[in-house]
Amino acid sequence: MIAIEIREPGGPDVLVPVERPTPAAAAGEVLIRVAAAGVNRPDIFQRLGRYPPPPGASDIPGLEVAGTIEQVGSGVEEWKIGDAVCALVAGGGYAEYCVAPAQQCLPVPRRFDLTMAAAIPETFFTVWHNVFERGRLQPDESLLVHGGSSGIGTTAIQLARARGSRVFATAGSDAKCAACERLGAERAVNYRTADFAAVVRGLTAGRGVDVVLDMVGGEYFARNLDVLAVEGRLVEIATLKGAKAELNIQTLMQRRLTITGSTLRARPVADKAAIAAALRHHVWPLLESGAVAPIVHATFPLRDAAEAHRTMESSVHIGKVVLVA
Repeated sequence: MIAIEIREPGGPDVLVPVERPTPAAAAGEVLIRVAAAGVNRPDIFQRLGRYPPPPGASDIPGLEVAGTIEQVGSGVEEWKIGDAVCALVAGGGYAEYCVAPAQQCLPVPRRFDLTMAAAIPETFFTVWHNVFERGRLQPDESLLVHGGSSGIGTTAIQLARARGSRVFATAGSDAKCAACERLGAERAVNYRTADFAAVVRGLTAGRGVDVVLDMVGGEYFARNLDVLAVEGRLVEIATLKGAKAELNIQTLMQRRLTITGSTLRARPVADKAAIAAALRHHVWPLLESGAVAPIVHATFPLRDAAEAHRTMESSVHIGKVVLVA
């Protein structure tokens, strides 16, 4: 099979097409003939040498795929050869074939093609677990999403609105802010020209929001706490602008705040299977009804993975970038 290899840590040009042996499905796994694979920020960090795959995972980048099942490993009863699925994987997605734990696969939603389906797993697993399970966002509550025009952001805005929550967002340009508002954000704040904490506090009559989904980290930490309502929850999923911050513990105590966060890639299959089951129950009906959908900014042939990475690193995209095999 053709796969995209990281020749050495570096820029996009280190992504090179190579021939690799086609993998085989082990017990509890399926082999997927990949039609499309999503591109995500962790893939860039892996390419740069800053995010190595967990033990036992493929060194090929790519954390989500969609395609048809070619082989079923022993013990797998829920899938059969020919089924169209999308799957969360710990690596190996940038290839013509990819193995996936059977429990991390989901059926391609009705009316979706495989390219759209490939843009679902990484962001929807991440958003569901962090916003609705860890952050416990309720229908009558409010959410602030940082990076609202990203794959994570566009997913969080849509899901929160579809489930009856009030949503605010931040983004880096007026055009991106407008896109967030079209997706359901009540107000998107251009963080380059305005203080998001002050704007959101004004829009909530000083109360603040119940949940903040943050991927910025360090320099946003104090303002994230400031914009939270009493009993608010800050959920950290990345540290793009720093992994360390200073915390005033009295603020935490006085306003009864919760700070949580998670990573996904190295979690056990059982954890990811539980998230997949929750998505199947709570989110798949929203996808199939058209209430929410992944936003695909651009597609590239698999062999042009380097160009896909350049697009993502330019930050011009709104939504997801997808490789097509």
